Amino acid sequence: QVQLVESGGGLVQAGGSLRLSCAASGMIRSFNAMGWYRQAPGKQRELVVGISSGGRTNYADSVKGRFTISRDNAKNTGYLQMNNLKPEDTAVYYCTADANGFRYWGQGTQVTVSP
Repeated sequence: QVQLVESGGGLVQAGGSLRLSCAASGMIRSFNAMGWYRQAPGKQRELVVGISSGGRTNYADSVKGRFTISRDNAKNTGYLQMNNLKPEDTAVYYCTADANGFRYWGQGTQVTVSP
């Protein structure tokens, strides 16, 4: 059983910052790619950023220069630093982790950015 637990979401004013964490646990020694997706009300889930096991990143254009993904492989934990947040960043954020050909998903954490 593999679990991903996100934390760090909340309410912030536009221009503020939040740091999301994603702790992975279970019968997996290490993960390949990790990533963050988000889903805003009435919209499809979209990729925010992904990071390979070697540290290669792929950001959505809408967050480039504002969000930074990182990971601590020893702890099987991923992070998403979000700066200069905008109201359009409001969404439920989900972390993902790939292992053994399967993509695991967290339960999601709400991020709300007020104008």
